[in-house]
Amino acid sequence: MSVDTHPVRAGFAQVIGSSRPLSWINTAYPFAAAFLLAGGDHVVALVVGTVYFLIPYNVLMYGINDVFDYESDLRNPRKGGVEGVVLSDRWHRTTLWAAVLSNVPFLVALVWLGTGWSDLVLAISVFAVVAYSAPGLRFKERPVLDSLTSSTHFVSPAVFGVTLAGGSFTGPVLAVLAAYFLWGAASQAFGAVQDITADRGAGIGSIATAFGARRTVRLAMAGYAAAAVLMLGAGWPGNLAALVPAVYLVSVAPFRNLTDERCEDANRGWRRFLWLNLVMGFLVTQLLIVMALTS
Repeated sequence: MSVDTHPVRAGFAQVIGSSRPLSWINTAYPFAAAFLLAGGDHVVALVVGTVYFLIPYNVLMYGINDVFDYESDLRNPRKGGVEGVVLSDRWHRTTLWAAVLSNVPFLVALVWLGTGWSDLVLAISVFAVVAYSAPGLRFKERPVLDSLTSSTHFVSPAVFGVTLAGGSFTGPVLAVLAAYFLWGAASQAFGAVQDITADRGAGIGSIATAFGARRTVRLAMAGYAAAAVLMLGAGWPGNLAALVPAVYLVSVAPFRNLTDERCEDANRGWRRFLWLNLVMGFLVTQLLIVMALTS
Protein backbone atom coordinates (compact mmCIF):
# COMPACT_ATOMS: atom_id res chain seq x y z
CA MET A 1 0.00 0.00 0.00
CA SER A 2 1.41 3.39 -0.97
CA VAL A 3 1.79 6.09 1.66
CA ASP A 4 0.25 9.48 0.96
CA THR A 5 3.11 12.00 1.11
CA HIS A 6 0.97 15.10 0.50
CA PRO A 7 1.34 17.03 3.78
CA VAL A 8 -2.26 18.30 4.00
CA ARG A 9 -3.83 14.94 3.22
CA ALA A 10 -1.39 13.10 5.48
CA GLY A 11 -2.03 15.48 8.38
CA PHE A 12 -5.79 15.24 7.88
CA ALA A 13 -5.60 11.43 7.88
CA GLN A 14 -3.61 11.45 11.11
CA VAL A 15 -5.96 13.87 12.89
CA ILE A 16 -9.09 12.00 11.80
CA GLY A 17 -7.51 8.61 12.48
CA SER A 18 -6.61 9.64 16.02
CA SER A 19 -10.23 10.72 16.68
CA ARG A 20 -11.49 7.08 16.46
CA PRO A 21 -14.18 7.48 13.74
CA LEU A 22 -15.77 4.16 14.74
CA SER A 23 -16.57 5.71 18.13
CA TRP A 24 -17.94 9.07 16.95
CA ILE A 25 -21.51 7.85 17.25
CA ASN A 26 -20.95 7.02 20.92
CA THR A 27 -21.00 10.72 21.86
CA ALA A 28 -23.26 12.20 19.16
CA TYR A 29 -26.05 9.67 19.62
CA PRO A 30 -26.57 10.18 23.39
CA PHE A 31 -26.83 13.94 22.88
CA ALA A 32 -29.30 13.75 20.00
CA ALA A 33 -31.45 11.05 21.62
CA ALA A 34 -31.59 12.87 24.96
CA PHE A 35 -32.37 16.21 23.31
CA LEU A 36 -35.26 14.79 21.30
CA LEU A 37 -36.68 12.65 24.11
CA ALA A 38 -36.55 15.66 26.44
CA GLY A 39 -38.81 17.53 24.03
CA GLY A 40 -36.19 19.62 22.25
CA ASP A 41 -37.58 21.20 19.09
CA HIS A 42 -34.90 23.74 18.18
CA VAL A 43 -33.51 22.37 14.91
CA VAL A 44 -30.38 24.54 14.91
CA ALA A 45 -29.49 23.47 18.46
CA LEU A 46 -30.02 19.82 17.52
CA VAL A 47 -27.86 20.03 14.40
CA VAL A 48 -25.06 22.07 15.97
CA GLY A 49 -24.95 19.86 19.06
CA THR A 50 -25.02 16.62 17.10
CA VAL A 51 -22.25 17.70 14.72
CA TYR A 52 -20.17 18.96 17.65
CA PHE A 53 -20.39 15.73 19.61
CA LEU A 54 -19.90 13.70 16.43
CA ILE A 55 -16.55 15.12 15.28
CA PRO A 56 -14.93 18.12 17.08
CA TYR A 57 -15.58 16.66 20.53
CA ASN A 58 -13.82 13.43 19.55
CA VAL A 59 -10.96 15.28 17.86
CA LEU A 60 -10.41 17.07 21.17
CA MET A 61 -10.83 14.02 23.39
CA TYR A 62 -8.73 11.52 21.49
CA GLY A 63 -6.32 14.03 19.97
CA ILE A 64 -5.14 15.23 23.38
CA ASN A 65 -4.95 11.62 24.50
CA ASP A 66 -2.80 10.50 21.58
CA VAL A 67 -0.44 13.47 21.78
CA PHE A 68 0.34 13.02 25.46
CA ASP A 69 0.22 9.21 25.40
CA TYR A 70 2.66 8.96 22.50
CA GLU A 71 5.42 7.15 24.39
CA SER A 72 3.10 4.51 25.85
CA ASP A 73 1.29 4.09 22.51
CA LEU A 74 4.61 3.16 20.88
CA ARG A 75 4.85 0.24 23.34
CA ASN A 76 1.22 -0.78 22.92
CA PRO A 77 0.77 -3.65 20.42
CA ARG A 78 -2.97 -3.05 19.99
CA LYS A 79 -2.59 0.48 18.65
CA GLY A 80 -3.61 0.83 15.03
CA GLY A 81 -6.79 0.44 12.98
CA VAL A 82 -10.13 0.87 14.74
CA GLU A 83 -8.43 1.26 18.13
CA GLY A 84 -6.64 4.40 17.10
CA VAL A 85 -3.48 5.28 15.23
CA VAL A 86 -0.10 5.86 16.79
CA LEU A 87 -0.12 9.59 16.15
CA SER A 88 3.21 10.56 14.58
CA ASP A 89 5.01 13.20 16.63
CA ARG A 90 5.26 15.20 13.41
CA TRP A 91 1.52 15.89 13.70
CA HIS A 92 1.20 16.55 17.43
CA ARG A 93 1.09 20.34 17.13
CA THR A 94 -1.30 20.09 14.17
CA THR A 95 -3.61 17.80 16.13
CA LEU A 96 -3.76 20.16 19.11
CA TRP A 97 -4.50 23.12 16.84
CA ALA A 98 -7.16 21.11 15.03
CA ALA A 99 -8.77 20.26 18.37
CA VAL A 100 -8.88 23.91 19.46
CA LEU A 101 -9.97 25.39 16.13
CA SER A 102 -12.69 22.80 15.53
CA ASN A 103 -14.11 23.11 19.04
CA VAL A 104 -14.19 26.85 19.70
CA PRO A 105 -16.84 27.84 17.10
CA PHE A 106 -19.20 25.06 18.21
CA LEU A 107 -18.72 25.81 21.89
CA VAL A 108 -19.46 29.49 21.32
CA ALA A 109 -22.61 28.58 19.38
CA LEU A 110 -23.80 26.08 22.00
CA VAL A 111 -23.27 28.57 24.82
CA TRP A 112 -25.23 31.16 22.85
CA LEU A 113 -28.04 28.66 22.19
CA GLY A 114 -28.08 27.33 25.71
CA THR A 115 -28.98 28.26 29.25
CA GLY A 116 -27.00 28.64 32.45
CA TRP A 117 -27.54 24.98 33.33
CA SER A 118 -26.61 23.67 29.88
CA ASP A 119 -23.52 25.91 29.85
CA LEU A 120 -22.43 24.43 33.19
CA VAL A 121 -22.88 20.87 31.92
CA LEU A 122 -20.97 21.70 28.73
CA ALA A 123 -18.12 23.20 30.77
CA ILE A 124 -17.91 20.06 32.93
CA SER A 125 -17.95 17.89 29.82
CA VAL A 126 -15.10 19.75 28.11
CA PHE A 127 -13.11 19.95 31.35
CA ALA A 128 -13.41 16.17 31.78
CA VAL A 129 -12.16 15.65 28.22
CA VAL A 130 -9.11 17.86 28.76
CA ALA A 131 -8.38 16.71 32.31
CA TYR A 132 -8.31 13.05 31.33
CA SER A 133 -5.10 13.37 29.30
CA ALA A 134 -3.58 16.84 29.67
CA PRO A 135 -0.29 17.21 31.57
CA GLY A 136 -0.71 18.46 35.12
CA LEU A 137 -4.13 16.83 35.45
CA ARG A 138 -3.89 13.39 33.82
CA PHE A 139 -7.02 11.96 35.46
CA LYS A 140 -6.47 8.85 33.36
CA GLU A 141 -3.51 7.99 35.60
CA ARG A 142 -5.53 8.23 38.81
CA PRO A 143 -7.12 4.84 39.59
CA VAL A 144 -10.93 4.90 39.78
CA LEU A 145 -10.99 8.58 38.82
CA ASP A 146 -9.90 7.41 35.38
CA SER A 147 -13.05 5.31 34.97
CA LEU A 148 -15.33 8.00 36.39
CA THR A 149 -13.88 10.69 34.15
CA SER A 150 -14.03 8.50 31.06
CA SER A 151 -17.69 7.74 31.74
CA THR A 152 -18.35 11.47 32.06
CA HIS A 153 -17.10 11.86 28.49
CA PHE A 154 -20.01 9.79 27.21
CA VAL A 155 -22.78 10.57 29.70
CA SER A 156 -22.32 14.36 29.79
CA PRO A 157 -23.47 14.80 26.15
CA ALA A 158 -26.77 13.16 27.15
CA VAL A 159 -27.09 15.35 30.25
CA PHE A 160 -26.29 18.36 28.08
CA GLY A 161 -28.99 17.28 25.63
CA VAL A 162 -31.61 17.22 28.39
CA THR A 163 -30.60 20.63 29.77
CA LEU A 164 -30.33 22.23 26.32
CA ALA A 165 -33.84 21.01 25.51
CA GLY A 166 -35.15 22.33 28.83
CA GLY A 167 -36.15 18.82 29.93
CA SER A 168 -36.83 17.59 33.46
CA PHE A 169 -34.72 15.13 35.40
CA THR A 170 -37.51 12.80 36.45
CA GLY A 171 -36.96 9.51 38.27
CA PRO A 172 -36.83 7.44 35.05
CA VAL A 173 -34.45 9.94 33.41
CA LEU A 174 -32.10 9.82 36.40
CA ALA A 175 -32.25 6.01 36.42
CA VAL A 176 -31.23 5.89 32.75
CA LEU A 177 -28.40 8.41 33.19
CA ALA A 178 -27.08 6.65 36.31
CA ALA A 179 -27.20 3.28 34.54
CA TYR A 180 -25.41 4.77 31.54
CA PHE A 181 -22.74 6.22 33.84
CA LEU A 182 -22.11 2.86 35.49
CA TRP A 183 -22.00 1.20 32.07
CA GLY A 184 -19.39 3.72 30.93
CA ALA A 185 -17.23 3.34 34.03
CA ALA A 186 -17.38 -0.47 33.76
CA SER A 187 -16.46 -0.32 30.09
CA GLN A 188 -13.45 1.93 30.68
CA ALA A 189 -12.26 -0.34 33.48
CA PHE A 190 -12.48 -3.42 31.30
CA GLY A 191 -10.75 -1.61 28.44
CA ALA A 192 -7.85 -0.73 30.75
CA VAL A 193 -7.17 -4.40 31.56
CA GLN A 194 -5.58 -5.15 28.18
CA ASP A 195 -3.07 -2.32 28.73
CA ILE A 196 -1.77 -3.35 32.16
CA THR A 197 1.64 -4.47 30.87
CA ALA A 198 2.07 -1.48 28.52
CA ASP A 199 0.93 1.02 31.15
CA ARG A 200 3.14 -0.40 33.89
CA GLY A 201 6.07 -0.36 31.47
CA ALA A 202 5.45 3.32 30.78
CA GLY A 203 4.88 4.14 34.45
CA ILE A 204 1.20 4.95 33.86
CA GLY A 205 -1.35 4.20 36.55
CA SER A 206 -4.93 3.09 35.94
CA ILE A 207 -7.74 1.29 37.71
CA ALA A 208 -6.41 -1.92 36.12
CA THR A 209 -2.78 -1.43 37.16
CA ALA A 210 -3.97 -0.68 40.70
CA PHE A 211 -6.43 -3.55 41.14
CA GLY A 212 -5.01 -6.10 38.70
CA ALA A 213 -6.72 -7.87 35.82
CA ARG A 214 -8.92 -10.29 37.77
CA ARG A 215 -10.38 -7.79 40.21
CA THR A 216 -10.82 -5.11 37.54
CA VAL A 217 -12.80 -7.44 35.29
CA ARG A 218 -14.98 -8.39 38.23
CA LEU A 219 -15.51 -4.72 39.10
CA ALA A 220 -16.60 -4.16 35.50
CA MET A 221 -19.04 -7.06 35.80
CA ALA A 222 -20.45 -5.54 38.99
CA GLY A 223 -20.83 -2.20 37.23
CA TYR A 224 -22.77 -3.77 34.38
CA ALA A 225 -24.97 -5.67 36.84
CA ALA A 226 -25.74 -2.49 38.78
CA ALA A 227 -26.53 -0.67 35.53
CA ALA A 228 -29.02 -3.40 34.61
CA VAL A 229 -30.73 -3.08 37.98
CA LEU A 230 -30.97 0.71 37.67
CA MET A 231 -32.52 0.40 34.20
CA LEU A 232 -35.42 -1.48 35.77
CA GLY A 233 -36.46 1.89 37.17
CA ALA A 234 -36.73 3.48 33.74
CA GLY A 235 -40.42 2.63 33.35
CA TRP A 236 -42.10 0.60 30.63
CA PRO A 237 -40.91 -0.04 27.95
CA GLY A 238 -37.60 1.62 28.78
CA ASN A 239 -36.79 -0.98 31.40
CA LEU A 240 -36.39 -3.53 28.61
CA ALA A 241 -33.02 -1.87 28.05
CA ALA A 242 -31.84 -3.56 31.26
CA LEU A 243 -30.89 -6.39 28.92
CA VAL A 244 -28.20 -4.21 27.32
CA PRO A 245 -25.73 -4.00 30.25
CA ALA A 246 -26.55 -7.65 30.98
CA VAL A 247 -25.24 -8.55 27.52
CA TYR A 248 -21.98 -6.71 28.24
CA LEU A 249 -21.69 -8.54 31.55
CA VAL A 250 -21.93 -11.87 29.74
CA SER A 251 -19.41 -10.64 27.15
CA VAL A 252 -16.67 -9.85 29.70
CA ALA A 253 -17.41 -12.72 32.09
CA PRO A 254 -15.00 -15.17 30.36
CA PHE A 255 -12.12 -12.91 31.49
CA ARG A 256 -13.07 -12.87 35.18
CA ASN A 257 -10.05 -15.02 36.14
CA LEU A 258 -7.55 -13.32 33.83
CA THR A 259 -4.05 -12.88 35.25
CA ASP A 260 -1.95 -9.76 34.83
CA GLU A 261 0.58 -11.71 32.78
CA ARG A 262 -2.09 -12.54 30.21
CA CYS A 263 -3.80 -9.15 30.31
CA GLU A 264 -3.52 -8.68 26.54
CA ASP A 265 -5.94 -11.59 26.08
CA ALA A 266 -8.65 -9.12 27.12
CA ASN A 267 -8.22 -7.44 23.75
CA ARG A 268 -10.49 -10.14 22.29
CA GLY A 269 -13.22 -8.98 24.62
CA TRP A 270 -12.49 -5.32 23.87
CA ARG A 271 -12.79 -5.85 20.12
CA ARG A 272 -16.07 -7.62 20.71
CA PHE A 273 -17.12 -4.65 22.86
CA LEU A 274 -16.48 -2.21 19.99
CA TRP A 275 -18.74 -4.08 17.60
CA LEU A 276 -21.25 -4.94 20.30
CA ASN A 277 -21.77 -1.19 20.72
CA LEU A 278 -23.13 -1.00 17.17
CA VAL A 279 -25.58 -3.87 17.69
CA MET A 280 -26.76 -2.64 21.07
CA GLY A 281 -27.03 0.90 19.74
CA PHE A 282 -29.32 -0.31 16.97
CA LEU A 283 -31.54 -2.18 19.43
CA VAL A 284 -31.72 0.79 21.79
CA THR A 285 -32.69 2.98 18.83
CA GLN A 286 -35.61 0.70 18.03
CA LEU A 287 -36.69 0.86 21.66
CA LEU A 288 -36.48 4.66 21.65
CA ILE A 289 -38.66 4.78 18.53
CA VAL A 290 -41.27 2.61 20.25
CA MET A 291 -41.14 4.85 23.33
CA ALA A 292 -41.58 7.96 21.19
CA LEU A 293 -44.53 6.49 19.31
CA THR A 294 -46.29 5.31 22.46
CA SER A 295 -45.69 8.42 24.59
